Amino acid sequence: MRRVWRALLRMALPPCGAFVIFLLLWQLYAGGLAIGGTVVLAPQPSYLVPTPLAVWRAGTDGLIGLLSATLLTAGGALAGFLASLAAGIVIAFFFSQSVLIQRAAYPYAIFLQTVPIVAIAPLIILWFGHGFAGIAVTAFIVSLFPIITNGTAGLTSLDPSTVELFEVCNATRRQVLWKLRLPNSVPYFITGAKISSGLSVIGGIVGEFFAGYGSARYGLGYLIFQTSAQLKTPALFAAIIASTLLGLVAFGGVSLVGNQLLSRWRSA
Repeated sequence: MRRVWRALLRMALPPCGAFVIFLLLWQLYAGGLAIGGTVVLAPQPSYLVPTPLAVWRAGTDGLIGLLSATLLTAGGALAGFLASLAAGIVIAFFFSQSVLIQRAAYPYAIFLQTVPIVAIAPLIILWFGHGFAGIAVTAFIVSLFPIITNGTAGLTSLDPSTVELFEVCNATRRQVLWKLRLPNSVPYFITGAKISSGLSVIGGIVGEFFAGYGSARYGLGYLIFQTSAQLKTPALFAAIIASTLLGLVAFGGVSLVGNQLLSRWRSA
């Protein structure tokens, strides 16, 4: 038990110590520093850089609205991520089965990564409307490409000697797929899912800038836009921190599930 606690402390102390130092530097820069009545570092205006305490107060004062916005954004991001995961697996499967299909369609997959989501936001609103559908589609578009690329790499990057072994055993195309390609692609799909989990949160927030729910029901994207326009910087910082925490939770959840799958995959 002591070894476990020591291991946890070794893992937790460095990031916690760095976070404390960051808060102290933040407080020093925002709140200023005076020694013996002499101002060494002038405080910053609160509408530019609020102190950590001001951000904490803004977050606690609007905690209910902040939690509601976070959950709403999480719902749209999760829907987009799950859709991208399902679509990415299917597309990667087709890419691995035919070089012709891959060469013909892969440039259009790259289009999803390179096109500015702001440029196609009016089309998303026109086709899917405001609210949950438009936000989920935005998160889907942003998070699809990593799953396609990593999944395709996992399905096609095979050990030549293993492929020759399957050919010697007269394995069918279906057997090669289920017994060689898919098991080999598990770590790649998990890596793509980890990347896409964070991108889906970004896509959900960006989608709320253009296809949000409105002022009655709003997510983190609308909250960030509103507090920025009104120069409520402490509340803006609180919304940004909530967005960051949501991305960390999404990444941590996918990593936890992925590690469980990888442990089974390696033991098998």
